[in-house]
Amino acid sequence: MSATRPHPRPPRPELVRRPAGAFGWLDAHLLHEGWLARLGPDAAAVLVLLALAADRHGASYFGRARMAESLGLTVPRVDAALTRLRDLGLVAHRPWRPGCADGVWQLLTVPHRGASHDQTAARARAGVDTNAPMHIAAILAQLGIATNRQDAAESDRR
Repeated sequence: MSATRPHPRPPRPELVRRPAGAFGWLDAHLLHEGWLARLGPDAAAVLVLLALAADRHGASYFGRARMAESLGLTVPRVDAALTRLRDLGLVAHRPWRPGCADGVWQLLTVPHRGASHDQTAARARAGVDTNAPMHIAAILAQLGIATNRQDAAESDRR
């Protein structure tokens, strides 16, 4: 029989923070599923900044120079961090105009264990809603497994 330990109390319970006004959250999976180590310090810092600056839709409008200044990084390091976040499917980007590196940065749902990080990142880069349910046939097709329905559809097209 195992005894359960009491939940630890904060050292200063009278100073416990209570959200007021705008308040952002970071997904605990970032910590518990090893994302922080995969990100590295620069990308983790940029992700935290984007989370703090995000509106209720998870969108931030900070320019790269402002991010660099806020974090004490160079713009090339911020660029590398943003590329890492995009490659991992954690953020999406829409430039202000074609060819512009600045624009809207949107936080995406953290892929959880069991989901293929590469597939989730590829779907995010392609502009596919990574939170939307997928039809089983689409999942099988991504895995390279043809279904009878797909085979029938292919032969109908021939």
